[in-house]
Amino acid sequence: MALSQDSQSLLDTSTLHNLSKARVALVYTEWNEKIVAEQLNGFRRIANAFDVTVTDQIVVPGSFELPFACRQLWLHYQDATNIVKPEAIIAFGAVIEGGTPHFTYVCQAVTEGITRLNLELPIPTIFGVLTLLNEQQAWERLGGTHGHKGEEAAITALKMIAMNRQLKK
Repeated sequence: MALSQDSQSLLDTSTLHNLSKARVALVYTEWNEKIVAEQLNGFRRIANAFDVTVTDQIVVPGSFELPFACRQLWLHYQDATNIVKPEAIIAFGAVIEGGTPHFTYVCQAVTEGITRLNLELPIPTIFGVLTLLNEQQAWERLGGTHGHKGEEAAITALKMIAMNRQLKK
């Protein structure tokens, strides 16, 4: 089982010191709202430390709807001029396995959808969806033995924004 502390470079923010005014949009679910609220809290801790601007906050019913909402968000900005566009989108949600194959279908669909967005959009879409066997696993990943996935998603977004900015120089 992979632990955050096994990949210290993932959590290293030392290269982000020149990253000013990064812009991130958040798309998150109503489903499993306590878990998602803690993901957002973790994001905000990192965002506040790096003076990140949140351009949008869009709420959708569940994880299955995340890819559609992320795409619609970008399309909203696509032809806009003189407007501050996000440099990354983070999709937050939590899918907990139940007694039916629904879990597998939702996890596969949201994973494929966000992967597709990363190949089609000019900005990264960060996968902040927890796929869990039970609620206890969520709390292990939100400040427990597996780190804080909300913070990790924020750091990932910042690193991808930094990469994109570097490539545009």
